[in-house]
Amino acid sequence: MKNTLEEAKEELKRADHSIYITLKYVRTCDIILNTIKRLVNAFDLGILALLKKLHENKKIKQIPVSVVERCDLVEKLVPKTKPFLKYYKTFKKLTKCEYSTKEEFRKHITLISKDKKPIEVNVDTLIEYFEKTIEFIRFVEQKINE
Repeated sequence: MKNTLEEAKEELKRADHSIYITLKYVRTCDIILNTIKRLVNAFDLGILALLKKLHENKKIKQIPVSVVERCDLVEKLVPKTKPFLKYYKTFKKLTKCEYSTKEEFRKHITLISKDKKPIEVNVDTLIEYFEKTIEFIRFVEQKINE
């Protein structure tokens, strides 16, 4: 369980480096997308850590294999996770859809999803996503230590 949470923190460190160092020098949407994938990995590991704790406490019989089932189970069994999981679902959608770029290699680089309802991700939005992911991992750590 601690191992899973430590892995999530390592993903956050990598995402931090991507945002504050790599993106500063290499202004491409690939960096934005890779950072979002790191945030998804951190969320996945945080969700898994919560489920391991629930399994340990005999609140669930087994941990689901499907990511969607894991997400739904955490949303149902752990209070106050819904706003976090809303971000997580947005991240997942962004990693799977096609996208276009705006002002690549410039200061206001933006990734735009080609979806029914397009999502624009610029550096400020990416930082907001990063902070929400940190908040979620802290929440998970708090729940596990209760």
